[in-house]
Amino acid sequence: MQRFWNLILAIVIAATVVAQLVLLVTGGQDVNTTTAVAPVPLATKLLRFFSYFTVQSNLLVLAAAITLVIDPQRDGKLWRVLRLDGLLGIAVTGVVCITLLADLIHPVGIGVWINFGFHQFSPVWALAGWLLFGPRPRIDARTIRWAFVWPVAWLAYTMAHGALTGWYPYPFLNADKLGHGQVSITLAIIL
Repeated sequence: MQRFWNLILAIVIAATVVAQLVLLVTGGQDVNTTTAVAPVPLATKLLRFFSYFTVQSNLLVLAAAITLVIDPQRDGKLWRVLRLDGLLGIAVTGVVCITLLADLIHPVGIGVWINFGFHQFSPVWALAGWLLFGPRPRIDARTIRWAFVWPVAWLAYTMAHGALTGWYPYPFLNADKLGHGQVSITLAIIL
């Protein structure tokens, strides 16, 4: 049952990522926008896509799910960090979407399915799978310390990228508009 559960998770995440990439490459629209947006080069679109915490956390969950489909007893120091980062990242993704982004996102067409896959299905299915099947007793202090490397690196990259380009993946991180003080408070609450 654990393999099947993780297979479903992997299929949904992979399909969601592919669908979003197809929209990016073809110039399709997944969000209902009312303001004109200047054309963005494909390389920039792809960089921005992979800069989202949502996408990165889903990719971490996907990697862990695939390994658990192949071997439900998968273990190792690096794998434990990958698994914990995926679980924590996807939990944050779900909570942030519900609390900070739900009123800002208005998907249309296939974007409805993509949004559901990234922000609702994946967080619930991944966490429920961990609760039902584990493996749970593999989290120790060392794993927790190493698990903080990715989110801290993501934050540093995101804030530096935003300062240099003026683009932030989420409106609550836009230090140019909100100021560093407000963004720091928001990040502290999320942490």
